[in-house]
Amino acid sequence: MSIPDTSGSASPASPPEPDLKTVRKAVAASALGNATEWFDYGLYAVSVTYLAQHFFPGEHAQLMALLTFAVSFIFRPLGGIIWGPMGDRLGRKRVLALTILLMAGSTFCIALLPSYATIGVAAPIILVLLRVIQGFSSGGEYGGAATFMAEYAPDNRRGFFGSFLEFGTLAGMAAGSLFVLLLQLGLGEQTMTDWAWRIPFVFAGVLGVVGLYLRSQLDESPVYEELDSGDNDKTVKEVFATLFANYKKQLLVLGGMVVAVNVVNYTLLSYMPTYLQDPVGMSANASLTVMFLAQAFMMILIPFGGMLSDKVGRKPVWYFSLIGLFVAAIPMFMLMANGFVWALIGLAVLGVLYIPQISTISATFPAMFPGPVRFAGFAIAYNVSTALFGGTAPSISDGLIGATGNTIIPAYLVMAACAIGLIATIFMKETNGASLRGCGLPETGADVILDESELVNDAK
Repeated sequence: MSIPDTSGSASPASPPEPDLKTVRKAVAASALGNATEWFDYGLYAVSVTYLAQHFFPGEHAQLMALLTFAVSFIFRPLGGIIWGPMGDRLGRKRVLALTILLMAGSTFCIALLPSYATIGVAAPIILVLLRVIQGFSSGGEYGGAATFMAEYAPDNRRGFFGSFLEFGTLAGMAAGSLFVLLLQLGLGEQTMTDWAWRIPFVFAGVLGVVGLYLRSQLDESPVYEELDSGDNDKTVKEVFATLFANYKKQLLVLGGMVVAVNVVNYTLLSYMPTYLQDPVGMSANASLTVMFLAQAFMMILIPFGGMLSDKVGRKPVWYFSLIGLFVAAIPMFMLMANGFVWALIGLAVLGVLYIPQISTISATFPAMFPGPVRFAGFAIAYNVSTALFGGTAPSISDGLIGATGNTIIPAYLVMAACAIGLIATIFMKETNGASLRGCGLPETGADVILDESELVNDAK
């Protein structure tokens, strides 16, 4: 095993840190791409009732639409497995250009898809296939964008700049909610049901083109550019051998933390519009208004969460979030059942408690792996965990509520996920301020990259 650099830092010949203007451009390009991804996901979530009516006949139409939402998550691990090693071998920028094209294009195609009444069973089949493409592309989009942003950000401000990726997440979801709400208010429920629900899906294509343009104006991340070319030329098999031979603990820790991140995320931000309408009983306009206001409030707080983690560390803010959500989940879900104002207060409280997690993902997760396998490690662990525990949360909640009649089921899922996340966080090493440059683990500075012969032997 070769250990050429025990510091994990850049060599004396390393290029200088990018200037602040370049960092801001990188942040904007990453955040807009992520906003496009979550505009697509959020748009589907708030359009479930329309999609159910047009593509899924029968009494279980809503559940089928939610299961179709979950289908895309099954293919996110495949996307992570393919896009992750490609991002480590070919560069972050190239992969991100491809993923945003696939993601925005598949969402745009939903706008053009004929309904079940027009083409029969082919309609839901094609819808499922489009969701598969979205899931496959998302498997590379999120991990790549987070890695790209983390590698551009200054080490001592990675939490602050990284938080804007999640600002993009909420901006995309809030934009989806607001867009649908404004159309419902302006055109009316019947017009929305007939054809106007397709308009926001068209807009997703426009967002994708803008995001692609912004990304094309940037250079590759400076951390990736300075990696030894020998590491960048590894085959996919060698990248996997390195990752699973040396970084199994990091994969497990990240996967456990993602259980908490995504169960909370998809419960609060994707399932909530459906939950507030049925079983809580709000109107579609009222539920979307609650969602938009809560998301806008969270967006304001996200950069402050990132800044706080730069000052006190990643682990303390995660402990606060996980314990707070565990304690508050049941009381806040009970509160939300009492009407519009109480639903807004309950969702806002849970949102504030969630901020320390969501605002630090981009600073925390990429720093768990060394540069040569950073994209692959993040993408694989994140997407496998998301597929198993995140995208399934809405359909599991809806199914269990229907089977038991207990409307507090989502709170129990949140609590269980936070317990798993808390255990994983205990084993995470603090990386606040650590450099991402070099071939070593940022948290230890140890360079544990196998040489080529060892990689080949381990891969056999």
